[in-house]
Amino acid sequence: MVTFLVKRLVQALIVMFVISLVAFAIQDNLGDPLRELVGQSVSEAERDALRDEMGLNDPFITKYTRFVGQALQGDLGNSYFFKRPVVDVILDKLGATLELVVGAALIIVVVSIPLGVYAAIHPKSILTKIIMGFSIVGISIPVFLTAIMLMYVFSIELGWLPSYGRGETANWLGWESGFFTLDGLAHLVLPAVSLASIMLPLFIRLVRSEMLEALGTEYVKFARAKGLPENKVYYQHALKNTMLPVVTVGGVQIGTMIAYTILTETVFQWPGMGFLFLEAINRVDTPLITAYVIFVGLIFVVTNTFVDLLYGLINPTVNITGKEA
Repeated sequence: MVTFLVKRLVQALIVMFVISLVAFAIQDNLGDPLRELVGQSVSEAERDALRDEMGLNDPFITKYTRFVGQALQGDLGNSYFFKRPVVDVILDKLGATLELVVGAALIIVVVSIPLGVYAAIHPKSILTKIIMGFSIVGISIPVFLTAIMLMYVFSIELGWLPSYGRGETANWLGWESGFFTLDGLAHLVLPAVSLASIMLPLFIRLVRSEMLEALGTEYVKFARAKGLPENKVYYQHALKNTMLPVVTVGGVQIGTMIAYTILTETVFQWPGMGFLFLEAINRVDTPLITAYVIFVGLIFVVTNTFVDLLYGLINPTVNITGKEA
């Protein structure tokens, strides 16, 4: 366990170094931040003086070394627009993004597992053909188009659900979320369904294929030979082993979902990190852009490490050091 954690920590540090280097390198190609800070009335001489004061004219290696030194102390810089530390700005929006990702993840789990299992158990039924057809169509439709269609149908035409914003929130155990109010839940439905539509078809197909593979293994045949009820064979033996790759892929996709919130939050004007990131690009707020990329990268690294640990706990025959038990 200790060896594994040390190895993963070293890998995580290397990955975060590469992410920080790439994120910091691209900020020089995003435009001039002084354009948004000072406007057109400031002379070129004053602009050059401000650039020197802000360190924008320093060589790349000097700026990056300074950035890394400050980052190791928890300081990723100050937002040009908000005039606050970028870490504080991102953390203010993190709750809304996590709320959206959790809502989408719940939809994926509740829908994909039953449908995938049913499609594997009844491969020739009409409902299975409908489910698999839906999954193919779902993979083909971009998330922003799904969001627009849902908004048009359920907000504009039917008027059942709100079309934008986060809604009312309430605090429970330190988490300020719309999960705890009816208005917040109403505002969450369409964005969460839109975000879930990215991964839902993938997970339906993944659960089905893994379940089919599990049903063809020797231990399932042996369980049937012992005379165990079919439901016990399906849900106690086959489904348990089906969940192993599903959990692995699901953990990796959490980071992807956070990245995809950019599109969903833009369509629904959801006040999360993705919407903040687009605003930062429009304002050339380079410290905020760099911090966002690093923050999302950190989420990827943490979730992948957690999934590796969970992988070993779910399947006792797999040792987290990489050796078969």
